[in-house]
Amino acid sequence: MTARRVYPKAVRIRRRREFLALQREGRRRHSTHFVVIQHPSSSVASRLGVTVSKRVGNAVVRNRVKRLVREVFRHRQAELRPPTDLVVIAKPGANTLTYAQAATELERILEIVADR
Repeated sequence: MTARRVYPKAVRIRRRREFLALQREGRRRHSTHFVVIQHPSSSVASRLGVTVSKRVGNAVVRNRVKRLVREVFRHRQAELRPPTDLVVIAKPGANTLTYAQAATELERILEIVADR
């Protein structure tokens, strides 16, 4: 039986003060379509917060981008050692990415983050 991969509330960054603290204290990594802010986690698991502004598209487009980012994180979160808090900010143009393209770009950034 395979392990169930879920995205529970415990691995989400949900509060504004947590986003602001990560933006203030974290390290930034840039790619063509995303900015990733990373900081060592105080919890036992890696956590993710996603920000997609209206510049990326309407609500349907923004939600699709968020789903893509969460899905990539869900598959890679066990590989992030030590546990890390991540905030992913989508840049304009992220709405044109397919799942495979988004996964490749985010995995490349996450490998950089995981190596440090």
